[in-house]
Amino acid sequence: MIELQIFKTENASELISKIKDKRALLQFAGPAYHFPLTQEQLENDLNNENRFMFRIFDQAEQKNIGHAQIFLKEGTFLLGRILIWDENNRGKGYGKKIVQKLLEYGFSHFDRETAELNVYDWNTGAIECYKKVGFEIDPDVMSEVSIDDELWLSVNMKISKNTFESKKI
Repeated sequence: MIELQIFKTENASELISKIKDKRALLQFAGPAYHFPLTQEQLENDLNNENRFMFRIFDQAEQKNIGHAQIFLKEGTFLLGRILIWDENNRGKGYGKKIVQKLLEYGFSHFDRETAELNVYDWNTGAIECYKKVGFEIDPDVMSEVSIDDELWLSVNMKISKNTFESKKI
């Protein structure tokens, strides 16, 4: 069973140790953080009243397996910075469970009818995971970022509270 635990300053070194290079950081966090990830960058988010940071804890294994955040925006909340530490645990359903837990938390704690997230278009495994939960791509919202002479396209995906509730049944 997956549990969201509140991320604290003392958890920063574990998260920082998982981000090996600037490409991994950009994939994980978008362009807001700068490599190398630092405790100061994480503390800025911890001090932001509209950002909620979580450790992802696997109760069966009794260990922390990842990180995720929720960012409150006007009329919606954004899921982001979702990272499963061990690449061997990817593709095993953890992502879907984590996204469902984040949506349960967001829809039950915040007065919002919609949730959204951004994902790079080449990250097809993540996109498929989000679609399984009920997210749909919003073709009107995209952005680009440049790294190492490459252009990465970020697509936006949305889910309504009603869609999420109907998928849970």
